[in-house]
Amino acid sequence: MDQKLTLGSKVRYGLADLGFALITSAMQFFLLFYYTDVAGINPALAGSALLVGKLTWDAFNDPFFGYWSDRTRSRFGRRRIYMVLGAIPLGLAAWIMFSLPKGLTGVTAFLAVLGSFWLVDTFHTMTTTPYYALTPELTRDYNERASLTSIRMVFSVFGYILGAALTTILAGIFQGSGMDIQQAWSTTGAVFGTVVVITTLITTLTIREDPEMAGEPSKIPAIKAVLTSFKNKPFIILMIAFILSSFSFTVLTALVPYFIQYQLNMGDQVSFVLLVMLLTIGIFLIPAKMVSDRINKGPAYALGLFIACLAIISSFFLPHESTILIYVVAAVAGLGFSAQWVFPWSMLPDVIEYDEKMTGERREGVYYGLWAFLSKFTSALGVAVSGWALSLYGYVPNVEQTAHALFGIRFFFAIVPAVIILISLPFLIKYPITRDTHNALVNELKLMKEEGN
Repeated sequence: MDQKLTLGSKVRYGLADLGFALITSAMQFFLLFYYTDVAGINPALAGSALLVGKLTWDAFNDPFFGYWSDRTRSRFGRRRIYMVLGAIPLGLAAWIMFSLPKGLTGVTAFLAVLGSFWLVDTFHTMTTTPYYALTPELTRDYNERASLTSIRMVFSVFGYILGAALTTILAGIFQGSGMDIQQAWSTTGAVFGTVVVITTLITTLTIREDPEMAGEPSKIPAIKAVLTSFKNKPFIILMIAFILSSFSFTVLTALVPYFIQYQLNMGDQVSFVLLVMLLTIGIFLIPAKMVSDRINKGPAYALGLFIACLAIISSFFLPHESTILIYVVAAVAGLGFSAQWVFPWSMLPDVIEYDEKMTGERREGVYYGLWAFLSKFTSALGVAVSGWALSLYGYVPNVEQTAHALFGIRFFFAIVPAVIILISLPFLIKYPITRDTHNALVNELKLMKEEGN
């Protein structure tokens, strides 16, 4: 079977991630800021509501959609049917998320944050989990998966850039046209929702699933399907490393607007700093893949995170004034974090073959469902911790912060993420799946299949 993919097929597959990343970026960089400085919701309350949402609904719906797509048969295949059904509801939910009324407090505010999050999360999971599960079904080649992921991540980074750079800019433009601040943010959410609908449907309708690559629908019962996944040692190691690095990145990005606005007094340059970091990530996606061609994915991932860690630590020592050095920090961090965008997503498909050897089935959906839950849980935990930290250190929106509050912002922006990233590195340096071991496993599975026939 030909394991190579055409450039056109990689581009068509990657396009959907532009819309998904746009929504994710707007949430990751500005959702907490929107709750506190636009909707006027207490930061600890908002962060806690998001965390509760992850611990309740996400713990069920991510594995569920993954497991169910493994068992699905339709003329759209196992995965694309859910992208078709979820695209438009996801766009509507993104609009609603940025349309909360101002002045909500207490239980009402908690439920508003929780309910709007649940709505977005349901349809985000319904579309993205099957979408990501297509990666190992498009090719089983170790290097080709890294190439496919790199091209998808080009679109993902572009979507992140749009979300990071355009969210406040669009809101400002709409506000300048006569809208109040809430209407401006609501309209921005509607624009982003429209983009995610269009990109998702284009990808869904222009790619095809390979039935031979996908295999037969899974027959393992739901609970057993999830529990069996935790017997996959490479998956556990990768999961631990990804949880640590993803949590660190979320805390960092959630506090970027606060650090730049209040520590550096450069609030009007938040979008430009983020643009430098994300452009650098985009520029180094392909070079990151080239590094993995030489030293394998695990060590390459660790190298990138270490570079990002050095940049993050240095930001703790920036002065309480405007400084161009923040752009240098952003560029170096972007170089390092390019690894976070390429490697975990190209390493996850490789664990599927280990699972296939254990179970005799192709169960991409379960793994990507668990991965989605872990990814979104660590993201919500990072936002929650950021909100708790702001409250703990006495943050007050839209005023000059106290020295105590500024120290809290600096500490949780720089030191906390850097230390946690360092903890993740040994898991990656010793990661058991290499190019050689994976190729041997694929050949073993091929031989087992031929003997079974």
